[in-house]
Amino acid sequence: MDTSTRYLRPGKGDLLLARVVAALTRRGMSLWGSRILSVRGRNTGEWRSTPVNLLDFDGEQYLVSARGHTQWVRNLRVAGTGRLQVGRRIEAFGATEVADDEKVAILRAYLKRWQFEVGRFFDGVGPKSGDDELRRIAPGHPVFRVS
Repeated sequence: MDTSTRYLRPGKGDLLLARVVAALTRRGMSLWGSRILSVRGRNTGEWRSTPVNLLDFDGEQYLVSARGHTQWVRNLRVAGTGRLQVGRRIEAFGATEVADDEKVAILRAYLKRWQFEVGRFFDGVGPKSGDDELRRIAPGHPVFRVS
Protein backbone atom coordinates (compact mmCIF):
# COMPACT_ATOMS: atom_id res chain seq x y z
CA MET A 1 0.00 0.00 0.00
CA ASP A 2 1.23 3.48 -0.85
CA THR A 3 1.74 5.03 2.60
CA SER A 4 1.55 8.59 1.27
CA THR A 5 -2.16 8.11 0.52
CA ARG A 6 -2.96 5.51 3.20
CA TYR A 7 -6.49 5.81 4.58
CA LEU A 8 -8.35 3.18 6.59
CA ARG A 9 -12.10 3.72 6.63
CA PRO A 10 -13.79 3.18 9.98
CA GLY A 11 -16.10 0.20 10.30
CA LYS A 12 -19.50 0.22 12.02
CA GLY A 13 -17.97 -0.73 15.37
CA ASP A 14 -15.38 2.04 15.04
CA LEU A 15 -18.10 4.59 14.29
CA LEU A 16 -20.11 3.50 17.32
CA LEU A 17 -17.07 3.77 19.59
CA ALA A 18 -16.26 7.21 18.14
CA ARG A 19 -19.80 8.38 18.91
CA VAL A 20 -19.54 7.18 22.52
CA VAL A 21 -16.12 8.81 23.01
CA ALA A 22 -17.36 12.04 21.40
CA ALA A 23 -20.46 12.14 23.62
CA LEU A 24 -18.43 11.62 26.79
CA THR A 25 -15.79 14.16 25.74
CA ARG A 26 -18.46 16.76 24.96
CA ARG A 27 -19.76 16.21 28.48
CA GLY A 28 -16.31 16.92 29.90
CA MET A 29 -15.05 13.37 30.40
CA SER A 30 -11.78 13.12 28.49
CA LEU A 31 -10.87 9.47 27.99
CA TRP A 32 -7.09 9.13 27.98
CA GLY A 33 -6.62 12.56 26.43
CA SER A 34 -9.60 12.54 24.08
CA ARG A 35 -10.73 15.81 22.52
CA ILE A 36 -13.28 16.81 19.94
CA LEU A 37 -11.37 18.20 16.98
CA SER A 38 -13.27 20.69 14.84
CA VAL A 39 -11.85 21.90 11.55
CA ARG A 40 -13.47 23.85 8.73
CA GLY A 41 -14.13 21.70 5.67
CA ARG A 42 -11.79 22.45 2.79
CA ASN A 43 -14.66 22.58 0.27
CA THR A 44 -17.70 23.74 2.25
CA GLY A 45 -16.12 25.87 4.97
CA GLU A 46 -18.50 24.20 7.44
CA TRP A 47 -17.18 22.93 10.77
CA ARG A 48 -16.46 19.18 10.80
CA SER A 49 -15.84 17.36 14.09
CA THR A 50 -14.34 14.06 15.17
CA PRO A 51 -12.86 12.64 18.39
CA VAL A 52 -9.06 12.52 18.52
CA ASN A 53 -6.34 11.76 21.05
CA LEU A 54 -4.20 14.75 21.96
CA LEU A 55 -0.63 13.68 22.73
CA ASP A 56 1.45 15.66 25.22
CA PHE A 57 5.07 14.86 24.37
CA ASP A 58 8.33 16.59 25.15
CA GLY A 59 6.65 19.87 26.15
CA GLU A 60 4.48 20.06 23.02
CA GLN A 61 1.10 18.75 21.89
CA TYR A 62 0.43 16.65 18.80
CA LEU A 63 -2.42 15.19 16.80
CA VAL A 64 -1.60 11.87 15.15
CA SER A 65 -3.81 10.29 12.52
CA ALA A 66 -3.83 6.57 13.22
CA ARG A 67 -6.00 5.90 10.15
CA GLY A 68 -3.80 7.82 7.74
CA HIS A 69 -4.77 10.65 5.41
CA THR A 70 -8.30 11.10 6.74
CA GLN A 71 -10.76 13.88 6.01
CA TRP A 72 -9.75 15.76 9.17
CA VAL A 73 -6.11 15.59 8.06
CA ARG A 74 -6.95 16.94 4.59
CA ASN A 75 -9.11 19.70 6.09
CA LEU A 76 -6.46 20.68 8.66
CA ARG A 77 -3.79 20.90 5.96
CA VAL A 78 -5.92 23.47 4.15
CA ALA A 79 -7.32 25.35 7.15
CA GLY A 80 -4.15 25.36 9.27
CA THR A 81 -6.28 26.00 12.37
CA GLY A 82 -8.98 24.29 14.34
CA ARG A 83 -10.57 23.89 17.75
CA LEU A 84 -10.16 21.28 20.46
CA GLN A 85 -12.95 20.72 22.94
CA VAL A 86 -13.45 18.96 26.26
CA GLY A 87 -16.78 19.74 27.87
CA ARG A 88 -17.42 23.47 27.70
CA ARG A 89 -13.74 24.30 27.25
CA ILE A 90 -12.93 25.03 23.61
CA GLU A 91 -9.41 26.04 22.58
CA ALA A 92 -8.50 27.43 19.18
CA PHE A 93 -5.15 26.26 17.81
CA GLY A 94 -2.78 26.54 14.90
CA ALA A 95 -1.29 23.40 13.38
CA THR A 96 2.01 22.64 11.72
CA GLU A 97 2.49 19.31 9.98
CA VAL A 98 5.52 17.39 11.19
CA ALA A 99 7.96 16.05 8.59
CA ASP A 100 8.29 12.26 8.30
CA ASP A 101 11.87 12.24 9.57
CA GLU A 102 10.75 13.97 12.80
CA LYS A 103 7.91 11.54 13.59
CA VAL A 104 9.74 8.52 15.07
CA ALA A 105 9.75 9.60 18.72
CA ILE A 106 6.24 11.09 18.44
CA LEU A 107 4.78 7.91 16.93
CA ARG A 108 6.52 5.81 19.59
CA ALA A 109 5.03 7.97 22.38
CA TYR A 110 1.59 7.85 20.74
CA LEU A 111 1.69 4.07 20.45
CA LYS A 112 2.98 3.71 24.00
CA ARG A 113 -0.06 5.58 25.27
CA TRP A 114 -2.81 4.35 22.90
CA GLN A 115 -1.66 1.07 21.31
CA PHE A 116 -4.57 -0.74 23.00
CA GLU A 117 -6.96 1.50 21.04
CA VAL A 118 -5.19 2.17 17.72
CA GLY A 119 -2.50 -0.49 17.42
CA ARG A 120 -4.34 -2.38 14.67
CA PHE A 121 -3.91 0.63 12.36
CA PHE A 122 -0.10 0.52 12.54
CA ASP A 123 0.59 -2.70 10.62
CA GLY A 124 2.16 -4.56 13.56
CA VAL A 125 4.44 -1.66 14.52
CA GLY A 126 4.34 -0.80 18.22
CA PRO A 127 6.11 1.32 20.82
CA LYS A 128 8.94 -1.23 21.14
CA SER A 129 9.55 -1.40 17.39
CA GLY A 130 12.85 -0.14 16.03
CA ASP A 131 13.35 3.32 14.61
CA ASP A 132 13.54 1.90 11.06
CA GLU A 133 10.08 0.34 11.40
CA LEU A 134 8.58 3.57 12.75
CA ARG A 135 10.30 5.53 9.99
CA ARG A 136 8.86 3.09 7.41
CA ILE A 137 5.25 3.72 8.52
CA ALA A 138 5.65 7.46 9.19
CA PRO A 139 4.40 8.64 5.76
CA GLY A 140 1.10 6.82 6.39
CA HIS A 141 0.41 8.58 9.70
CA PRO A 142 0.20 12.37 9.46
CA VAL A 143 1.24 14.25 12.61
CA PHE A 144 0.49 17.87 13.48
CA ARG A 145 2.11 20.02 16.15
CA VAL A 146 -0.61 22.01 17.93
CA SER A 147 0.18 25.55 19.04
